Amino acid sequence: MATATSNSFRPARFSKRRIAALLLIALSVVGLVWTAMNFGMLKGNASLGSGYMAHVTCSCRYIEGRSLEDCAKDNEDGTEIVSISDDPDHKRITASVPFLATAMAEKRGAYGCLQLTDDEMAALK
Repeated sequence: MATATSNSFRPARFSKRRIAALLLIALSVVGLVWTAMNFGMLKGNASLGSGYMAHVTCSCRYIEGRSLEDCAKDNEDGTEIVSISDDPDHKRITASVPFLATAMAEKRGAYGCLQLTDDEMAALK
């Protein structure tokens, strides 16, 4: 009598590399969704931070007369992402958060350091 051979079903096994890749893809999707849902808040915070840093650094540099390196000691926690550039010819500081916001402040006589409006910044380009 012939015996029937049965092939038992075996579930597919995932390798550690495949699990890590799927986990990375899932985390990336979650990160992108979170960023999309909170983009307005991120852009607002970047705008606020760059404006603050431009004004504070301009005051430190051109009213107090300190160097940019010395002014960096006054930075608040969380402002590390804001990059600062100096234009000593025009006594102007530019602060920016990459891809999100840019702000400029310049010393204007007895008025101190004033932030430039969007129209004034556009005219400089």
